[in-house]
Amino acid sequence: MAEPKTVPTDADVTAFLEAVTPARRRDDGLRLAEIFAEVTGAEPVLWGPSIVGYGSYRYVSPTNSRNRGSWPRVGFSPRKAQLVVYGLKDLPEGAALLPSLGGHTEGAGCVYVKRLDDVDLDVLRRLIAIAWARPDDPEPDA
Repeated sequence: MAEPKTVPTDADVTAFLEAVTPARRRDDGLRLAEIFAEVTGAEPVLWGPSIVGYGSYRYVSPTNSRNRGSWPRVGFSPRKAQLVVYGLKDLPEGAALLPSLGGHTEGAGCVYVKRLDDVDLDVLRRLIAIAWARPDDPEPDA
């Protein structure tokens, strides 16, 4: 089994966020960091080169039980084109609330937001809280 490529690092999260371009994405990233810290009460960790993660959980792929590892319970990446938010739609309660978020699109395991001003921040806080409560995936039956 190959080792996961996206793992926690010792990199300085604040320095990473302050170096993000363009400026709008940097500002949104810094605001997101405040919101995630407020909701989770956790310190951020840089996973790989560009994901700001909070906490972690153990996952087991539903399609291949040999594919397993750790991933942030919640997190985000301030990419040039848009913000990528992780964990918001993994649980049924979060998936049901997601349409109330506002302007976003969805990927397989993430939510894309062009501007933080386009979403309802109270809904975002609720989605983060739901995802933060996620338990580890159960071990598959042998």
